[in-house]
Amino acid sequence: MSRWNNTNVPDFILMGLTDSGEIRVVLFMLFLLIYLITVLENVGMILLICLDHQLHTPMYFFLTQLSFLDLSYSTVITPKTLENLLTSTKNISFMGCFAQMYFFVFLGAAECFLLSSMAYDRYVAICRPLHYPVIMSTRLCCALLFGSYLIGFMDSSVNLLCMSRLHFCDSNVIHHFFCDIPPVLSLSCTDIYDTQIIIFIFAGCTLMVSLITISVSYVSILYTILKINSTSGKQKAFSTCASHLLGVTIFYDTMIFTYLKTNKSYSLGKDQVASVLYTIVIPMLNPLIYSLRNKEVKNALIRIIQKREGSRQLK
Repeated sequence: MSRWNNTNVPDFILMGLTDSGEIRVVLFMLFLLIYLITVLENVGMILLICLDHQLHTPMYFFLTQLSFLDLSYSTVITPKTLENLLTSTKNISFMGCFAQMYFFVFLGAAECFLLSSMAYDRYVAICRPLHYPVIMSTRLCCALLFGSYLIGFMDSSVNLLCMSRLHFCDSNVIHHFFCDIPPVLSLSCTDIYDTQIIIFIFAGCTLMVSLITISVSYVSILYTILKINSTSGKQKAFSTCASHLLGVTIFYDTMIFTYLKTNKSYSLGKDQVASVLYTIVIPMLNPLIYSLRNKEVKNALIRIIQKREGSRQLK
């Protein structure tokens, strides 16, 4: 950490997505709308699950945490992006940049393993339904959640320690709309090869271990579903994990496209579009994905509305 004091760069400049003033205004309005919807959806999902006792199950316990992570994830990136779109000054302090990078990695890695935990929960629910209440105990759910946050903390701490060894003495212009690892690394005036290798290994392990866990869970789920004789039974079993599978596919496709490749294949335009997807758009899509196809969530919303209407009539 002390090496950061030796840098000649007092702050960074985020170039953003475009130089056009008209496009920036359009993007500001679009991203502001998406962020407001994201906050409303995720806070609403958390409150709905907390208020309805029938949703106090492992599946919705993890879904609550996913909404919390998505809300936090979006809040780390979007407000600063909105500020830079609206103002001519695009500065971000040196420590602010690294803080944004730290929480971005922490929340992203935690979400990877939370999605793995959700996949395991669906595996137990479909493949071992009679043992589900015993296996998916409160203790195990809390342990899986704690493990997700612990891995996120370890991953982000390793990234921070690696970045603290670098010096920034020339350019301070980040060609991105937030402090992401690849564009910040490219500004270093010291050798970054070892740092790149370490970050690549940890990012690759995080993505691949969680992805393998999800893949194994869904292969087992598919095998179990194929053994079900009735068509209605197959549809019911598949519907319990379809939303999660869709959310996982969107999240991992964009993350792998952006990070599991060499710098030589880095494309500023394509990477920025992918970054917009997983930092701004996906946190808005997840609550929709998990609620629109979910009858339990819809029924819970109806029950809460009916309770409120009933309490008003009594008054």
